[in-house]
Amino acid sequence: MSGVERKRNVLNVKQKLEILQKLDNGESASTDAEDVLNEGNTISNSAALQSVEILVDYMGQRGFDYGDITAVRKICVDIRQETNKQQKQGRIADFLKQ
Repeated sequence: MSGVERKRNVLNVKQKLEILQKLDNGESASTDAEDVLNEGNTISNSAALQSVEILVDYMGQRGFDYGDITAVRKICVDIRQETNKQQKQGRIADFLKQ
């Protein structure tokens, strides 16, 4: 298997510090680390959530219709539910590994 290169995903210093700060605040950071490492392929749930929340703020400032804002907020709920589901699956998998 010589000549085969494997791409190694490594957190940079800023990403490591952000994760450590979350841990210090009692937040879970395991999925954040996975999200950062998978960033090249997909957008992380936390990045998507942040983008949607910014969009909601923008829509509120620009006077968008309440129904439109509600629809965008529903996306936030969906992202949070998906994040919670992934965290729960991770905890179950960790438990089963023990």
